[in-house]
Amino acid sequence: MQQNGSTVLYQINEACARITLDRPEKRNALNDEMIAGLKNALRRADDNEHVRSIILDGSGADFCSGADLEALQKISKASVQENLDDARSLMELFTLIRAVRVPVIAAVRGRALAGGCGLALACDLVLAGRSARFGFPEVKIGFVPAMVMAILRRNVSEKRALELLLTGDQISAEDAERGGLINHVFDDATFDADVEGFVRRFEKTSRTALSLTKRCLYQMDSLPFDEALSAGADTNVTARLTEDCQKGIARFLQKE
Repeated sequence: MQQNGSTVLYQINEACARITLDRPEKRNALNDEMIAGLKNALRRADDNEHVRSIILDGSGADFCSGADLEALQKISKASVQENLDDARSLMELFTLIRAVRVPVIAAVRGRALAGGCGLALACDLVLAGRSARFGFPEVKIGFVPAMVMAILRRNVSEKRALELLLTGDQISAEDAERGGLINHVFDDATFDADVEGFVRRFEKTSRTALSLTKRCLYQMDSLPFDEALSAGADTNVTARLTEDCQKGIARFLQKE
C-alpha cells in the first residue's frame, strides 16, 4: 500500500483505486491534512487511465466521524475569512468528487456522521455494512451542515432532508437505503468481498462512457427539461464519435 499522506492511504488493485481515510484512533475525523490528502489521491486516480472505479473507505471501526476537535476549536476562533477559506476547501473536495471521471464509491463501515456523512453522500455511489450509521448531528452544537444540504436535497425528499437535518438523529443503513441515501447494504461479515464484487462490474466498461455518463447526469441537475434533453443529445453525439463506442459497435455487429 502506498501512502499519499499521513492521514490518507492510496492503493491500486487492477482497475480500481482505493483511497482510505487513515486516522482510526480519531474515528477518521476530517482535518485540513486529510482533506488535502483526499484531493491529491482523487486527482492521482483520475489521471490514471487504467482506473475504472475508486473506492473511498476508512480504517478501523468507522468511516468518518466528521470534523475533529482541533478543527472545531479552529472554527470557533477563526475570522470570517479564515472560516470561509476552510469551508471552501471542503467544497472543493465535494466538487472534485463529481469532476473525477470514473465512479467514486463510498464503502461505509460503522459511523458516517456530520462531515463524514456528507463525504459519503458526495460520492457517486454508497455501499454500507449492515451495522453502519448515518447522521447529521450538527444542529446539536449550533452548527449548520449547509454545503451538505446541496447533496442531501438531491438524494431525498424535502421532508426527509429536513427531518435528518433538524433532529440530528442517526439512522441505520437499512433506513438510509430505503430513503434513497445509499445504494446497497451488505452483511458486515462479507462486506469487503461484496464491495469488491460490486466494483468489478466497472472493470470491463469504457472509461470514456463512464466519464460522459457521469458528467451528463450531473450536468442535468439544474437544467429545465428541454435543456436537459439538449445536453443529452450533445453527449450522445460525442459518445458516438469516441473510439470506445465505435469499437464496441463493431464487436456487437460481429457477434450478430
